[in-house]
Amino acid sequence: MSDLTIPPELFAPVWNPASYKHREAVEDIFTTLRRDYPLAKVEVPGYDPHWVVTKYKDVREVSRLDEIFHSGDVSKTPVSKMAEQMLKDYSGGQPHIFRTLVHMDKPDHTEYRNVLKDIFMPQSIATLESSVRETVRGYIDRMAQKTECDFADEFAMLYPLEVICNLIGLPKEHHAIMLRLTQWFLSYADPDLCRPGSKLDDPEHQVRTWQIVYDEIKAYYDPVIADRQAHPRQDVASLIANGKINGKPMDERGMISYFVIASTAGHDTTAATMGNTMWILARNPELLARMKADPKLIPGFVEESIRISTPPMAFIRSATQDYELSGRQIRKGDRLYVSYLSANKDEEVFDDPFAFKPDRTPNRHIGFSYGSHICLGQHLARLEMRVLWEELIPRLESLEMAGEGKWQESEFVCGPKSVPIRYTMK
Repeated sequence: MSDLTIPPELFAPVWNPASYKHREAVEDIFTTLRRDYPLAKVEVPGYDPHWVVTKYKDVREVSRLDEIFHSGDVSKTPVSKMAEQMLKDYSGGQPHIFRTLVHMDKPDHTEYRNVLKDIFMPQSIATLESSVRETVRGYIDRMAQKTECDFADEFAMLYPLEVICNLIGLPKEHHAIMLRLTQWFLSYADPDLCRPGSKLDDPEHQVRTWQIVYDEIKAYYDPVIADRQAHPRQDVASLIANGKINGKPMDERGMISYFVIASTAGHDTTAATMGNTMWILARNPELLARMKADPKLIPGFVEESIRISTPPMAFIRSATQDYELSGRQIRKGDRLYVSYLSANKDEEVFDDPFAFKPDRTPNRHIGFSYGSHICLGQHLARLEMRVLWEELIPRLESLEMAGEGKWQESEFVCGPKSVPIRYTMK
């Protein structure tokens, strides 16, 4: 394998949120990296050097070896050296302001995951199908009253939001608050979705914004926590508020961060996948016709939509010891940019990887990550998407784009922010 490093000018757009409004251009960069630099180092000015892990087999291996490749020792997203120091200043020496499941390593990761593990197991999620189906039918009925809508804004961002907020136990009138806070947290660099007043070209201001969002989420959830500790209910909020870690109550940052991961990741990534899938359907009438003719394809259709979309595009890990990966020597302390977006388009694993094939078999994508950090909410997300397409596809008689779709500007979790469609429905 070549010992060449990745040219910074080739890779730098991957870490620029604005690049993702041109998604195909970013995908082209990863295609080049898989071919010419499948596992190589890059040093973008102002950042620490990183190994860029683009191949499916390497991404799975790094994701599986939690004790060798830690999740919590450095920032999970690419931040400059200056911004990382500011994060530590704000968080009391930690590399993150938030401390969610994705920021943890064992044994903490196991302990925190166990707090909600049972409620998100397949058998528990299956009991939600009737209520989830009722929710999605309401959105479809409202959609049927019109002939045009922005599917991303009016449907995809709202339906999974309602499902997870109901599970948490939040009143309907507060769902919009969660959407706003999610966008300020995950889409902090998008000019349309960021917190008002954000200075997108000022790293220090961005770090302050994350702290502000943390404080606002804490201000919202503090009374929820107090209520559930005094009067527990059958909801996720009660499980988190009364959760025990090593037999003791969660610390404040761990508890607030748990609410963050539940109320943001619980809908944003699913919404991104739904929006992108509708965009694909609206541009491919033959795909819609095929799905209408054979509804048994819907489970495979859902898996393919997850592979194609891969909204959580990458995480950064750090090596706790020397390790040889695909013939390259990773040293203790090295950082690795682990690209799930690239792995899910690996030509050695997925035939014709940019084609949407609802009957793709096997489809061992890693859109929910891999190993012990696999997404806790994966079964809920699959249920929400399956029920959506089971209910919506039979009612669609015609479908096309009604304007130009737009991607979020985000280098972390990315999906469409606008999918204008024109349609007729039964």
